[in-house]
Amino acid sequence: MTSKKVNDFFSGLNHPLKQEMEAIRQLIMDVDPSLTEEVKWGGPSFYYKGDIATFSPRVKDQAVLVFHQGEMLTSRTVLEPAPKGKAYAKFNNMAEIEAKSEDLKAVISEWIQLMDKM
Repeated sequence: MTSKKVNDFFSGLNHPLKQEMEAIRQLIMDVDPSLTEEVKWGGPSFYYKGDIATFSPRVKDQAVLVFHQGEMLTSRTVLEPAPKGKAYAKFNNMAEIEAKSEDLKAVISEWIQLMDKM
């Protein structure tokens, strides 16, 4: 379910890839109606029985999602390993979002499955 806080965040966001970030947000939220979102760690964050990922709006040349426990997820083309068990999903434009959309949705679905087993 989308939140007013995140809507307000995007309303006030000045970012060159704002439209791309909003498209990624919608793609993630469409995966499962049980997903929630909030503003946390300086950006919109997605949650399902644990923190999934957070946008990093400080990065201006890409739309970047930080997956907090990326080491738990299957390696996919959309994910880049990062320090401290994290993983990044980076997008440069709408074409890249479209190309990686199925992979990103699979990552979110995998997270839900992992959390349901715990």
